[in-house]
Amino acid sequence: MRPGSDAPDKAGGPAFWKIAGAGAAFQAGSSAIDSSTVVAGLVNHLTGNVYAVGAATAILRLGWLAPQIIVSYFAQAAKRRMPYYAVGAFGRAACIALIAILLALAPDPAGPWVGGAFLGLWTLYAFVSGIVAVPYNDILGRVIPSGVRSRMLAWRFFGGGVLALGAAALAHRLLATQATLTAFAWIFAVASLAMFISSLTFVSVGEPAAPEPKAAEAKENFGQFLKDGIAVLRSDKRFRLFLYTHWLSGATLLALPFYIVAANRSGLAITDLGILLGAQTAGSLASNPVWGRLGDAHGKLTLLRGVGWLRMIPPALAAAILALDLPPDVLLPAFAVLFFFTGALINGMAIGFLGYLLEMSPNDRRPAYSGYFNALASPAALLPLAGAVIADLASLTAVFAVAIATAVLQQFLYARLAHWEDA
Repeated sequence: MRPGSDAPDKAGGPAFWKIAGAGAAFQAGSSAIDSSTVVAGLVNHLTGNVYAVGAATAILRLGWLAPQIIVSYFAQAAKRRMPYYAVGAFGRAACIALIAILLALAPDPAGPWVGGAFLGLWTLYAFVSGIVAVPYNDILGRVIPSGVRSRMLAWRFFGGGVLALGAAALAHRLLATQATLTAFAWIFAVASLAMFISSLTFVSVGEPAAPEPKAAEAKENFGQFLKDGIAVLRSDKRFRLFLYTHWLSGATLLALPFYIVAANRSGLAITDLGILLGAQTAGSLASNPVWGRLGDAHGKLTLLRGVGWLRMIPPALAAAILALDLPPDVLLPAFAVLFFFTGALINGMAIGFLGYLLEMSPNDRRPAYSGYFNALASPAALLPLAGAVIADLASLTAVFAVAIATAVLQQFLYARLAHWEDA
């Protein structure tokens, strides 16, 4: 959509490609510092502690979700939502730059303070990132029509995947040739640059006119805004069922940071991390055309249900690898296959989730609905810590078994959601 225009941008229009390009640049940057591979590997290197590894993933998800209820309150009544996006987008790029500086200056091997400082800056990054989602979803929903959103997101992830493959190759090269923390410092620096480029590109789209808030909404205080969110939870069955599926999705994702721990305990070195990141990126890249076409042709819920069944594959593979005690020449390819599937399924879930959330949100209340949903979903962000407890008290295999079980339970809720839509 052209700035000031009321007509949605079509597939192939300038705004379509700018938003896809901005998303691709961010995808490349975030992939370079992926929490389930790069950050998990870095934290494991700095601390050797499963709780710290689980905390890094939990912090990222909690920080992304928790601020959104506050942002949505202010954004719902605001005539312009792009300033909120700009604060979050440029702020998170700055946080990643600070982490790069920390790692560049830290001694190697590092003392405990480096791990603590990293987690502190990572927490700041996560919560600043949480400012972005509400204005991004709202602007995207007003600019890109529903019928081409999945294709736009697929192009976003495809472009991001191509760039992320380069980032993975760079990470592998750096980890193989540089001191470990120096290599990670360069990786975070590249990620920060990509995020700055992404922010500039998205802001250049401009912002279409936002719907005027209803008089009652414009005057309501934050307490009333929260009460309205509880009312939505009680009255909107579709919203409620989708929230429950998302909680179970969080339970399935509790295994993600522990694939790297399993790889390390099986004998893979940190220098192999770039290869695993590349495999994950290749999986996301190869699958994007499938997810985009499936989401637009058959609906976002069908996409989510299909991806939900396939999400059982990575934890099952991880459990099998640990049980079989594979020889060194087979171990790396086996984990590469695991991360290939992980990358494909993360993207499929992201495309389906965002598309369905936009569809279920009323046009005039999209910021509020996004805020309500993500705030209510935020407790699920702590589930990787539950994974750490299970890994510590039982085993990594038990973590993967729980992930499979919750994926099965999620299918029952998807079936109920489909039945509600049919009715």
